[in-house]
Amino acid sequence: MNDDGTEQLNSVKYLYLRRLSEPKDNSLRVIVEEAITNRTGIGPGWATTPELAEILRDAYPIESIEGCRAFELYWKSYVAYLVTEEMAASSGKCEDEVYRGTVFRSYQKSHFLDHLARDTGGHSEPLQHYKITCLNHVIDVAAYAPPDVRLLTEPPTSSRLQ
Repeated sequence: MNDDGTEQLNSVKYLYLRRLSEPKDNSLRVIVEEAITNRTGIGPGWATTPELAEILRDAYPIESIEGCRAFELYWKSYVAYLVTEEMAASSGKCEDEVYRGTVFRSYQKSHFLDHLARDTGGHSEPLQHYKITCLNHVIDVAAYAPPDVRLLTEPPTSSRLQ
């Protein structure tokens, strides 16, 4: 795993899943894009009533804009992956899980690993669990090795808004 790429990825507050593909049998490529709170976008000013304007007073869209970074995560091989719609993925209790990272997590203990231990077999090495938490999907990947993580685009520092 590219530690610099992983650190940059985990420095992002929000992500959107943009592409998921299997370039070869049992390989996985995931493209995610940074998103930010866009305070220059449509905000509370578009409200049609004073009551709605009050509710939306501090509301701004979270979106990818020019200058947001994109990342590629590539597993040369994987054992299993699961893509879950973010609302379904956010339910449930996970206090007993153990992981490092924020938007890109590496698990030492997880329900996904427990599931795979119960329902699969014949593993030649211990499985590792990685989770990418995006605003539109959550991606769980089980593999024997971490992904290669690389930055696809680097924004000019003057174009970053937050």
